[in-house]
Amino acid sequence: MASGFFALLDDIAVLMDDVAVMGKIATKKTAGILGDDLAVNAEKASGFMASREIPVLWAITKGSFNNKLIILPIAFLLSAFVPIAIPLILIGGALYLAYEGAEKIHEMVVPNKHENNETVSAKMSVEEVLAIEKTKVKSAIVTDFILSLEIIIIALGTVMGKPILEQVLVVSFVAIVATVGVYGIVALIVRMDDAGFKLKKMSKNPVVQAIGNVLVQGLPIVIKSLSYIGTVALLLVAGGIFVHYIDFIHHFTDTIQIPDMAKEFITGLTIGFAVLSVVILVKKVLNKK
Repeated sequence: MASGFFALLDDIAVLMDDVAVMGKIATKKTAGILGDDLAVNAEKASGFMASREIPVLWAITKGSFNNKLIILPIAFLLSAFVPIAIPLILIGGALYLAYEGAEKIHEMVVPNKHENNETVSAKMSVEEVLAIEKTKVKSAIVTDFILSLEIIIIALGTVMGKPILEQVLVVSFVAIVATVGVYGIVALIVRMDDAGFKLKKMSKNPVVQAIGNVLVQGLPIVIKSLSYIGTVALLLVAGGIFVHYIDFIHHFTDTIQIPDMAKEFITGLTIGFAVLSVVILVKKVLNKK
């Protein structure tokens, strides 16, 4: 009886060790999208009055958890019964990510004059503030759903062929890290300026004042930098999926003697702009009609 109990503990220890190893691999594979998720949500959670930033962020975080509760069971069912769907979803998602990355670069070069980013001001009524909050929260949750889908499918792709229990544990671990980690960091980022103001009020010491100024002035720089990093990450992740899951692209890139990261970025960028061109063309045709 005792030997059976210890054998069970040994099996659990081996399983958890395998889960830890695969969890590290899956987390590395999804790091690019996590970076973009961080950049997108830091941008969407900023621009509110200080007293509303955390409530808005909490609403987005709850939406993110709900997204993952919807996606995880579907992903596991596909893995168990229709495993061929996983690479197809990965490629489909990669097309979207490549398009999004290319669109961001296009907008940097050719800004959209009609873009309207509403921000909250103290002059607005409570109803207006709540309406803008609701719109931004909804937009953030929709974006999170798409990114969460890719994170979970990529994580699932790293454990395909493993026992279903191991798949569930690894992918669920990555999903939790994606939510808690990303939104925890976002919470710190959006409160950077508030922390800076408090430091400046607390002490007139030149060093403390300098740190406060860095935090206040650094918030927009951090958010913009994350946006650039996230764009590059999108193209790298998308390119990596194309290179590894589409045979002719894999064989073609093997003939090019450049670093793998460069291959993935160029592949993601090329396909991204191809998709973007098609989308722009279709929009022009529809607008003419």
